[in-house]
Amino acid sequence: MHVEQISIFIENKFGRLAEVTRILGDAGVNIRTLSLADTSDFGILRLIVNDTEKARTVLKERGFTVSKTEVVAVEIPDRPGGLADILQVLDADGINVEYMYAFVERCGENAVMIFRFDETQKAITTLTSKNFNVLPGNRLYSM
Repeated sequence: MHVEQISIFIENKFGRLAEVTRILGDAGVNIRTLSLADTSDFGILRLIVNDTEKARTVLKERGFTVSKTEVVAVEIPDRPGGLADILQVLDADGINVEYMYAFVERCGENAVMIFRFDETQKAITTLTSKNFNVLPGNRLYSM
């Protein structure tokens, strides 16, 4: 039920984001979703890709600092209050959301959100016990 995410630390300067995406594209790695957070000096580019190991390898070969993290993909009802419902369930069980971002495609009538939790397995157990659909990584890679 975990999804592999890679995080790339990039200098906040012209052309670096384009360079990362070109390296991945040339290697045949498909970016499924991404999030970019920045400061004045550097950024953290978080990606879910179709081939995590290939992405890590080609980026490290080009001098980028890359790490791998497990995140969770959850279907969220695509309606007003849908996200609030899931966050309330997590809050009631004392689970902290470290960060989250949206997946680029819908899953039927639902949106898909990517979450990083402080207690991943507890979050998965809580969500599935409340009938939220937690998606396996292989389903995301082929959407």
